[in-house]
Amino acid sequence: MRIAVNTRLLIKGKLEGIGWFTHQTLDRIVRAHPEHEFIFFFDRPYDPSFVFAPNVTPVVVHPQARHPVLFYIWFEWSIPYMLRKYKADLFLSQDGFLSLSTKVPTCLVIHDLAFEHYPKHFTLSHLFYWKQYSPLFARKAKRIATVSSFSKEDIVAQYKIEPEKIDVVFNGAHDEYKPLNWDEREAVKKEYAEGCEYFVFAGALHPRKNILNLLKAFVAFKRRRHSNMKLVIVGRLAWKYKEVEEMRATMQFKEDVKWIGYMNVDALSKIIGGAYALVYASLFEGFGIPILEALQCGVPAIVSNTSSMPEVAGAAALLADPTDVQDIAAKMELLYKDEALRQKLISAAAEQVKKFNWDASAKKLWDCMMKCVKE
Repeated sequence: MRIAVNTRLLIKGKLEGIGWFTHQTLDRIVRAHPEHEFIFFFDRPYDPSFVFAPNVTPVVVHPQARHPVLFYIWFEWSIPYMLRKYKADLFLSQDGFLSLSTKVPTCLVIHDLAFEHYPKHFTLSHLFYWKQYSPLFARKAKRIATVSSFSKEDIVAQYKIEPEKIDVVFNGAHDEYKPLNWDEREAVKKEYAEGCEYFVFAGALHPRKNILNLLKAFVAFKRRRHSNMKLVIVGRLAWKYKEVEEMRATMQFKEDVKWIGYMNVDALSKIIGGAYALVYASLFEGFGIPILEALQCGVPAIVSNTSSMPEVAGAAALLADPTDVQDIAAKMELLYKDEALRQKLISAAAEQVKKFNWDASAKKLWDCMMKCVKE
């Protein structure tokens, strides 16, 4: 069988949520199925490390699809042509987009419908495209995979898709995310937090990640608790971050907030592993990979009580209302220096992470793909 795959988000040094899902599942799938041929469709020159096995043929498909107009051209003109050219039996698209102009059975991965819930957080051009085409994509797909039970229910509710058409394929966390010993934690704290304990946030910085409320909560925490606790924020500035930059420059205790840009897995796993706790007060997530990464490191978490986050965190986190600064701060206070509570959450984390791993995710995605060609 010849399987074509949309790999346009496999970009060296810029792998985030969807990119990591694509990387981790595809790496396993192509190695596990050498009897099949995989055609990877990139929209720009690709890094050779993404050609995971000899049964992968990489193809650069123009134009670079980084704007709604180019999305349309890529998916409705270029991709159908390539699917015909390579005589594909199946098309796997892991970024929520597909081609309406092909008859090739398509397995579509939808990670979340955040734009349906928080439209003001997105640029108008992208929002128009998503609102216009996402329902059509969901109906066109032969099968849909999504990353949490919450997201499955959301897709069913928003687009009236029959639940039997949707498979839940959880995210996993990279093997590099693991508990650090005392010496390793001390070295990380010295490098990134002046040798102090710290809360950590990891993720691209845009409005849905709720960084403003996180900063306000940290200020409230510091006012109540005269400690040397730091806040380490890891991630690139994505979009609509002007207010974050303004607060960064003027906030109280700004010297206790350490801003770190995008980090590779080796460094990020150490930063998360060295933290006192993860604080992830995002407004909405289809999954929330940093939560799982923290739990896999044996680091307790404070997470939002909305969308998929309670599902991912289980009993290993304190839940907070992301719209309530005082509630986030109160959970930070509750966890602060309470070793009994921390150990309880850490013990729960060890059990919770057993529910998620990339090997199982790749197997479930493959099963979803096979339903496309068998049904």
